[in-house]
Amino acid sequence: MIKPARATGLERLELQRLRDRVGRLFSALQEATVAEDPLAAEAWAPPVDLCETADMIVLRVELPGLTAEQVRIGATNTQLRIWGEKKRRVARNRILSHLCSERSYGRFSRIVPLRWTVSVQDAIAELANGILTISLPKIEDRRGVEFKIPVKDAGSE
Repeated sequence: MIKPARATGLERLELQRLRDRVGRLFSALQEATVAEDPLAAEAWAPPVDLCETADMIVLRVELPGLTAEQVRIGATNTQLRIWGEKKRRVARNRILSHLCSERSYGRFSRIVPLRWTVSVQDAIAELANGILTISLPKIEDRRGVEFKIPVKDAGSE
């Protein structure tokens, strides 16, 4: 009889890292599927322009016909999420049928991964003429910078 192997120590840590990586890959795949075929997820994804300047990341999102109250933005240090709902207006005159309707209505959502170190607290968002502009200031990346940590002698107290 074979005994089941249990992960301990470093093995458990590696399994946790692998699970996190697979989760991130699944999220990226899900967003790519939604962006490619928004109707599959019963939501539409607005088009986004992502630009980088020397000191800022700027996103421009097409949201025609929406007001600022209809748009929600959430940000973490790894991604920016834009969501809301665009409601269909009730026609004033009695329309028998639409011959063509190419505009998107209903719930929308878009997740943009952030690959830069940005200050989420200092972000600015403005909606004008159907274009949502989000400005995210970059902050200096401190990874790889060496900090000196003073060492105290425990025996000298």
